[in-house]
Amino acid sequence: MRIVLQRVSRGEVRVGGNTVASVGRGLVLLVGFTNDDSQSMFPRIVDKIVDLRIFEDADGKMNLSLRDIGGGIIAVPQFTLYGNTKKGRRPSFAHAAPPQRAEKLFDLFVSALEGTGISIGSGVFGAHMEVDLVNDGPVTFVFDLAPSGESG
Repeated sequence: MRIVLQRVSRGEVRVGGNTVASVGRGLVLLVGFTNDDSQSMFPRIVDKIVDLRIFEDADGKMNLSLRDIGGGIIAVPQFTLYGNTKKGRRPSFAHAAPPQRAEKLFDLFVSALEGTGISIGSGVFGAHMEVDLVNDGPVTFVFDLAPSGESG
């Protein structure tokens, strides 16, 4: 599982010109799955995401979590996170989970996020989406999780 986490002052996802998810201050997560991923990975990473201290306190230090600031999350499915560009000019997606499996994992991941009580929105799996966001900082982190749940 790979997640690109971006701290945002606002974000929105549109499909066919219609807004399907929006958030004010919070996080936009680009989420991709590989062949070996399972939902057993979710509890640890979900807790880390909502409790990660990446928002500034009154002194300008990153001491506050998403939960502390009352922010929200938009999760966006993005299989291209597992695109391999090492050979040739066309990316290979051999390591990305097959669409049916990835969609199920994405839905389960969103459900796990919803279980935190944080406001959650999501993109639409398999749709052409327009993702609009203002990265605050910029602050961006990449989580690479092995099936054992270890994060990089």
